[in-house]
Amino acid sequence: MNKKRISPLAQQLRYVILDLVSGALAFGIFNVVRYYLLPESHYGYRTLWIYLFSTKLVVEQCVVPVAMLGIYWLSGYYNLPFGKSRLQELTTTSFTALINTVLIYLVLLINDQTGHRIINYELIAILFGVLFIFTYLGRLIVTTYATEHFRQDQWHFRTLIIGNSGASRIVAEKLVKGPSRVRYTIGGFVNIPGECPFNDGKGAIELEEVEETCKRLGIDQLILAPEVYNEEKVLNLVYRLFPLEIPIKISPDTFSFVTSAIRLKDIYGEPFVDLASPVMSEASRNIKRTFDVAVSILVLLVLSPLFGILAWIISRGSKGRVIYTQERIGLHQKPFLIYKFRTMYNDAEASGPQLSEANDPRITPTGRWLRKYRLDELPQFWNVLKGDMSIVGPRPEREHFIKQIVKQAPYYTLVCQVRPGITSWGMVKYGYASSVAQMVERTRYDLIYLGNMSLSVDIKILIYTVRTVVTGRGI
Repeated sequence: MNKKRISPLAQQLRYVILDLVSGALAFGIFNVVRYYLLPESHYGYRTLWIYLFSTKLVVEQCVVPVAMLGIYWLSGYYNLPFGKSRLQELTTTSFTALINTVLIYLVLLINDQTGHRIINYELIAILFGVLFIFTYLGRLIVTTYATEHFRQDQWHFRTLIIGNSGASRIVAEKLVKGPSRVRYTIGGFVNIPGECPFNDGKGAIELEEVEETCKRLGIDQLILAPEVYNEEKVLNLVYRLFPLEIPIKISPDTFSFVTSAIRLKDIYGEPFVDLASPVMSEASRNIKRTFDVAVSILVLLVLSPLFGILAWIISRGSKGRVIYTQERIGLHQKPFLIYKFRTMYNDAEASGPQLSEANDPRITPTGRWLRKYRLDELPQFWNVLKGDMSIVGPRPEREHFIKQIVKQAPYYTLVCQVRPGITSWGMVKYGYASSVAQMVERTRYDLIYLGNMSLSVDIKILIYTVRTVVTGRGI
């Protein structure tokens, strides 16, 4: 473990800095071409120097490259800074260069029409060309820099193998000697309860020691390599490892139920799949998060008068706090406090956690009305803004009930791949659950959602949710 540890953040910063510099250079060169291609009288500047240092151009030169970084971030290019293929880099760069070209044209150049269509087309083509060439060359430099460090064994992904059998040794050998663009160092092997350990005199790590080992060795990823591939066993392992917030990978083999909807990340090396990541593309994940933040800010601002009215109604209806908080389990099993308008009487769970049911006497008359129209969920937009939740995603549950659900349905573990949501397909299709059995039944919809996550599916669920709220079918 004496190899230099890689830094994803440092690599991301390299891409960002080169994109910023290359974007500024490309836009500056385009402005020179723009000056000579368009009639000088159109601008009213006597020389190129005066034109380039005019207030308008200086502001554009400062703002445009930074704005382009926003498009690059939305594309998901910075999410996974290592192991990029040349084809992936080429297609992503060309696509984002095209989007930036269109946006710059619509925002800055639409008023520079000359009346000569061919000149307008030339401007667009030149802008796209310089943006693509400069951006791609900058990224190629950073990618080549990383590739050479891996090739020369200067950088390694520090990997912990979950499993300590002959099968785990085979997986480790394939990982280390495989043709992947990155290199791996094995930090050790972890004993899995119930398996016969492989005795090579080097010792092994117990499952309870994994968290401490990961921190001490700076582990970058976990590879599941059990002796026998059993879905329930692997899902239970994933359930225990999720809180580490480290990529958890496994070789697909015949493990179809868990891995069928998960994307392969590196087609050159061993085809490991990441059980800690959802099926969505990196671009979709970033766009989804941006949408969540934008909508949450809008809702919290626009509906703030409604929040005040509802708070007054709740306080008049029964004694107790207006906003109710409760610990729920979120992304990668990280606990967080969820916020809701209180719909029950005080001390409704004095005897322990309980699920609500039809005609539940603990629910106040005001609370029943709030639940019917899902108005009690509105404060959760603050959870979305904080990053605890998403607008669309599996509903967050309490740890007390999660433990019971996992016993009946181990696949529930995979729900923790994503942020929980204010609304979900399970909520609009099934509604509230009054027993663990019903929660398990509702989980089936969440698993189908995980296998089909996309922005279009989220929009459909939102439309369905609005219909549910408007028709008052919240209960």
